[in-house]
Amino acid sequence: MKTHIVQIKKPTEVNFILAQSHFIKTVEDVYEALVESVPGIQFGIAFCEASGPRMIRSEGTDKEMIKLAQQSAQEVGAGHALFIFLKNVFPINVLNRLKAISEIVHIYCATANPTQIVVAETDKGRGILGVIDGGSPLGVEDGASKQVRKDFLRKIGYKVT
Repeated sequence: MKTHIVQIKKPTEVNFILAQSHFIKTVEDVYEALVESVPGIQFGIAFCEASGPRMIRSEGTDKEMIKLAQQSAQEVGAGHALFIFLKNVFPINVLNRLKAISEIVHIYCATANPTQIVVAETDKGRGILGVIDGGSPLGVEDGASKQVRKDFLRKIGYKVT
């Protein structure tokens, strides 16, 4: 077995969701879930088939996001991997809808952070071992940093006073 580290390439402000799914129907179901979650959502999805023609299936509402999803799917090359790139929306707005899709079996990450995918390769193909999402902690939250967190959540509208 060989291991590879694949760096996800994306603009800083773009959010990324990596999941594992199991059926070609994934592409259409994810598309429908996303457009029903947030009016005017901009996204791109790519799904790696693991059998049959083994194509990278893709859809979306934004050409740039679709291209990012396709490129990541090609670089990782793991069967049943699902890549979702989101512009101008946070993963928290769509995750519960995605979790309810019957084909999705696992969500690895949902982040805007720099992300690396740890990929295993054998004679049968490639699989995702895990994800490096952002950096390691630099300390433990204190009173001042706790207040910064609380203020930020209210500033972006996820909590009220």
